[in-house]
Amino acid sequence: MASITKRNGKWQAKIRYYDTDGKRRSKSKAGFKTKREAQLFANEYELKAGENELGSNSTITLPDYFEQWYKLYKASVVSLKTKKNYEYTLRILRKYFANVALTEIDQKQYQLFLQKYGMNRSKQTTAKVNTHIHAAVKSTIYDGVIKKDFVARTSLVYDKKRTQKIEYLNINEMTKLVNYLTSQLDPRYTSKYMIILAVYTGMRLGEIQGLQWKNINFNFKTISIEHAWSELERDFKETKNESSRRIIRVNDDLVTILKGLRKSVNPTAKQNVFLNKEGTVPTSNGVNKTLRKALKELEIDKPSFHFHSLRHTHVAYLLANQIDLYAISKRLGHSDIGTTSRVYSYMIDEYKIRTDQQIESVLQNINKSEVCPERAQKI
Repeated sequence: MASITKRNGKWQAKIRYYDTDGKRRSKSKAGFKTKREAQLFANEYELKAGENELGSNSTITLPDYFEQWYKLYKASVVSLKTKKNYEYTLRILRKYFANVALTEIDQKQYQLFLQKYGMNRSKQTTAKVNTHIHAAVKSTIYDGVIKKDFVARTSLVYDKKRTQKIEYLNINEMTKLVNYLTSQLDPRYTSKYMIILAVYTGMRLGEIQGLQWKNINFNFKTISIEHAWSELERDFKETKNESSRRIIRVNDDLVTILKGLRKSVNPTAKQNVFLNKEGTVPTSNGVNKTLRKALKELEIDKPSFHFHSLRHTHVAYLLANQIDLYAISKRLGHSDIGTTSRVYSYMIDEYKIRTDQQIESVLQNINKSEVCPERAQKI
């Protein structure tokens, strides 16, 4: 257990632990310029102390190791929301592996855990917990704590009823929504602007909340995504990953809408684009309330539709218009096209029939006895 204190303008870390003989020990170090430096030292030393206890007869549990690993490698670099996700995983581990030594866990035992935990949860929830655990387990192998990856080659178990298909608006519904919101725009209530922007760009809510006027280039019709917004901390944060930092090209209609909003603020202002009449960034709850109200007015019956579904709607529209999947992936800020294919496999399958028909039509021309000169030249 570590304690972080401040003395004479410098930070000090003190760690208490048990050695291999069961004796209580302590280690302290002072002189750190920042609290974070002291915390990182404490986390690293705690992890090393835990590793010293590990051997063929080690009794350290998976939850204890996971906690040390999370504090050292993740806690100082992830958002507050992501921290809560890791802490949730830690609680799950304490529930299912509280008294089980890390070195005693095998593939069969871990698969039984997935069955018990996942049977009443969605695929997304189960997958996230499994991903967290697997990352920690890989670290134990790298550090020589265990030799086999007991998470590898196990199968996720989840409740299909709780796993919803991606929901999105069709072209008619999307058009009705945009026209409805455009006709009611008011600079004092920016949630409607945010919804329209999500339809046209597929941007994540945090990216939209964190958008500043300096990020919009009206001349080149582009939006630069350089950071996001944290509702919990009410401040800017890093984007989801490095690939999320990107430049999006936008259309004339959206540019006109954003210019209209720009006229309502101080021309020299550098603040967030979307501020409500109180001067604060609209929250997720507030934006979703506006979205649900609009859908109700338009008699669009989609009970589970929410703001992130607008991102799915954007993808569906691009796929329907035969935009290349690689281009869509880059526009969304995915790290690779595989992520896009996996997330939107359901949609891609829907458009597969149309694509197959196009392929069939093209292939049918191979067996033509004659090819016109102009077409032969192109080939």
